[in-house]
Amino acid sequence: MFKRIDKLQIDLPTPSNPDANSANVVQELLGGKFGEMSTLNNYLFQSFNFRSKKQLRPFYDLVASITAEELGHVELVANTINLCLQGSTNQSGQDPANPDSTPLSEAMDSRNPQSFIFAGQNSVPKDSMGAPWTGDNVFTSGNLVNDLLHNFYLECGARTHKMRVYQMTDNETARELCGYLLVRGGVHVVAYAKALEKLTGVDVTKMLPVPDLDNSKYDHAHKYEAKGAHRKLYRFSDNDYTMLDRIWNGPSPVGPPGELEVVSDMPTPEGGEIPNLDHIPEEFAPGFDEQQFREMSKKLNYEAGL
Repeated sequence: MFKRIDKLQIDLPTPSNPDANSANVVQELLGGKFGEMSTLNNYLFQSFNFRSKKQLRPFYDLVASITAEELGHVELVANTINLCLQGSTNQSGQDPANPDSTPLSEAMDSRNPQSFIFAGQNSVPKDSMGAPWTGDNVFTSGNLVNDLLHNFYLECGARTHKMRVYQMTDNETARELCGYLLVRGGVHVVAYAKALEKLTGVDVTKMLPVPDLDNSKYDHAHKYEAKGAHRKLYRFSDNDYTMLDRIWNGPSPVGPPGELEVVSDMPTPEGGEIPNLDHIPEEFAPGFDEQQFREMSKKLNYEAGL
């Protein structure tokens, strides 16, 4: 089972301006072949299908714990897209109650109108070209070495895409996301490499850079490495998955020097606030006007923040 915490893994800055096209390139990091939906579901099904869990417990703990982190990454990317889309329509102040004033006209210039037509100005489970994410992107062979090698490759591919998106946009929210995920994705690359070395004796890091794990060129990654995020692996569980330190140990091979650490006293990141997205009358989202909000607030006997 999963325990859900009403926080994002980091604080995301609110963009100074709407940026639908940056939202669209970030879609690749959500629903692309190497996006967070792929890393999540690869590890999720591998953890479900993991054989000999008792005999190979440290490796199961590793895949299961990274699975939980990836679920938070999906949440983080989706919220980045939503923040970039916020305010993208009705910028000239048309009456949203009058459809003849075309209050959604700005969506015509977006590279991905599906975010407006299909999702009400939000993220969609698709890539940057609008192709739906598919379970065909999931690899779960039942063979541990094969699965771990695939995961190593998957994380390297995901890192490449984050670096490219970082170079496509200077949007502050998108870059904050990429900076964080470059650091945390690097952790997963190293973790799978160390697991493979424990199993086979082969140092797959000799294949690096595929790509280079050095984050020093990315300003938005610096503060996370300064906090030691490149050295930490979280259990995402209060009492379980305690054998991570059988694999995750020794000096960090990337970033500022220090020892690799399984965080036990706080098994999840400190986290940041989840954005409260404004209602968008022209999108009929969430589908209530202010008076209806007030009536619901009275029925539910709480202050709705109006």
